[in-house]
Amino acid sequence: MSNSLVFSPNWASPPGDTIVSILEERDLSLESFFSQLGYSREYSKKLISGLVEIDQEIASDLSRTLGASKIFWLTRESQYRNDIARLKKSQSRLSLEGWLRELPLREMIQFGWIEDLKKLPDKAKTCLDFFDVPDIQAWSRKYASYHVSASFRTSSSFESKDLSVIAWLRQGERTAQAISCKSWNEANFRNSLSQIRLLTRERNPAVFVPKLQSICAESGVAVSIVRAPTGCRASGATKFLSEEKALLLLSCRYLSDDHFWFTFFHEAAHLILHGKDMLFVEGNSAVSSVEEQEANDYSEKTLIPEAFREELFATKADARSIIRLARKIGVSPGVLVGQLQHHRLLQPSQMNHLKVRYSWL
Repeated sequence: MSNSLVFSPNWASPPGDTIVSILEERDLSLESFFSQLGYSREYSKKLISGLVEIDQEIASDLSRTLGASKIFWLTRESQYRNDIARLKKSQSRLSLEGWLRELPLREMIQFGWIEDLKKLPDKAKTCLDFFDVPDIQAWSRKYASYHVSASFRTSSSFESKDLSVIAWLRQGERTAQAISCKSWNEANFRNSLSQIRLLTRERNPAVFVPKLQSICAESGVAVSIVRAPTGCRASGATKFLSEEKALLLLSCRYLSDDHFWFTFFHEAAHLILHGKDMLFVEGNSAVSSVEEQEANDYSEKTLIPEAFREELFATKADARSIIRLARKIGVSPGVLVGQLQHHRLLQPSQMNHLKVRYSWL
């Protein structure tokens, strides 16, 4: 067994990240880009996600639409595919000791996910049992796709550790296993969101979390709230555990009601809009995909329906006006403060006393 740490986490950034960055710099919408490109919306989304390889024809179309050279796009595609191959290859060289060093063991023990064992063989076994795999090779096969999946979204500046994120996801899966759910029903889940929105006005998590989990379980969604270990900056994640059961995982990272509820509805949007085949993991990075923008828009419009948008943007920066409008909409004042800050109608330091703050027990 090697004593060297040979596992080197990295990110494979698809050319779509560059496309979105260019569009943001030019203040162009994705819909406008799809139209200019001349491809179907679904095909364009796959292109941005890295699910479609850029060939000579696509490179020419991108050059025509965005202005960069054809060689640039072909080179960008080649680099992305090489990164994926390198990441996959690195998985085959995992050493057990290196793997354990990369895991957030101290917090996995502190949070009660695993036992505190001192001997290396015992420590390795309890970690393998945690991931429900017999050995490091099986772990690599099971979780390698988490490193290179096009839906594993962060920006290049998002400093996160792969194994910390994967451990958090795994604990979310484990807690979801204990939540009894009816079969997945998209229509029921979509319809339940207006009822869930009213829970934003409840300040006590001990009251609203069980209600939230119960409502979602009726539609086949297991809501897990799991504290993120060091190295995991994710706020939320979604994936289907089976055809009939979905996981909606929250880290409650910022411990405030505005962020918690925006993230919940963002994750709900992924389940409703984006099907069963992708894993979505959100951090605090800039939007880098079509799906992320769609989920952001869905969350915002669910929390604050279109009929109230004009009134929201005209709200005076005083507590009474915000509280009055929040009561009218049926959400917490903190949710409004978060949206007003996001749209730069309030400074980040303004009205934060209207937000509800949470703490971990």
